[in-house]
Parts: sequence; structure tokens; C-alpha cells
Amino acid sequence: MVGDVKAQLQAHRALFEAMERDMAPLIAETAALLAHTLKSGGKLLVMGNGGSAADAQHFAAEIVGRFKLERRALPAVALSTDTSILTAVGNDYGFEAIFSRQVEALAAADDVVVGISTSGNSPNVLKAFQVARERGCRTVGLLGRDGGSIKAASDVALVVPSDDTPRIQEGHITIIHIVCDLVERSLFG
Repeated sequence: MVGDVKAQLQAHRALFEAMERDMAPLIAETAALLAHTLKSGGKLLVMGNGGSAADAQHFAAEIVGRFKLERRALPAVALSTDTSILTAVGNDYGFEAIFSRQVEALAAADDVVVGISTSGNSPNVLKAFQVARERGCRTVGLLGRDGGSIKAASDVALVVPSDDTPRIQEGHITIIHIVCDLVERSLFG
């Protein structure tokens, strides 16, 4: 088992070295976009399915509550948290519409809509990005594998270079933490 543990930690390190080499400018661009949006009075709408839904909630919580600095609350909403909306929209319009209906209802021009998808192919995230564009929002995809269909629908596509879902999720949460830190320091540091 120790050998397996070491192999997984080595895979993690190799991925993070690739992310550092290839993704640092895009992560910084994302943080600058979110800081500008929040400073200008916009909000973040964040979504994902399964583990990515948990990451969306974590991201929104760090923005609304705080990451490291004591500061005023900032506006962010995780679109995976309201079970009444999710079940009503899913029942009446289909699961593919659970996020797009919320973006239609809540998004204003100049908000940022963040979609988290390890495959890059979640139909409900893609549809929400299409509605976000119609409403004048910017879109940020936290994706995996080759970025899937959501990559082309993203203004900024952060594609974690892996085909392994756990490694992709580790990359996503680290990106979220880095972005939260940079946003806080940009606005309140």
C-alpha cells in the first residue's frame, strides 16, 4: 500500500508541476477578472455536478464569507444548493435546464458565471453558459481532460491537464483557493 500512496502523491506532484508551468497566467487572468467584477458591483454564479457541485459551494462560501482576510462579504451564489429549484426545474424542464434557468433569473450583464466540470461536457453547464452569454456575462470554465464542449463556450477555460477525475478535482480546488487568495488581496490587501 505504501507504494500505491507514493505513486498517487507522485501523480499529484507531476500534475501540479504541469499546472504551474502551463496554467499560471490563466489563473492570474481569472483572479483579475473576478476581482474586477466584484469591485464593479457584479457577482459570481458558480455551478457543477456531483463533486464539482461541492466545489462550487466551497468557492461561493469563500467569496461570501472570507478566505484569509477579514473583509466585507462579496456576492457569490452556488447554483447547486436550492433543492426546490433544482427539483422543480428538473421536473418541469429537464435536468439540462437546472442551471440555465437560474442564470436566466439571477444573472446581470457583467456578472461572471463559473462552471466546474471534470469532463468538460456537462450539458447543464454548457446550456447555462449559453444563457450567460446572451445576458452579457463572462464565463469561466474549470475543466478537465481536453476541456470538452464547455471549453469553446468559456471566455476563460482553465483545463486541468489530466484524464483522472480525482487529480482534476484536486487541481480545481487548488485553483479556487489561489483565485480566492488573489481576489481578496487585490480588493482588500
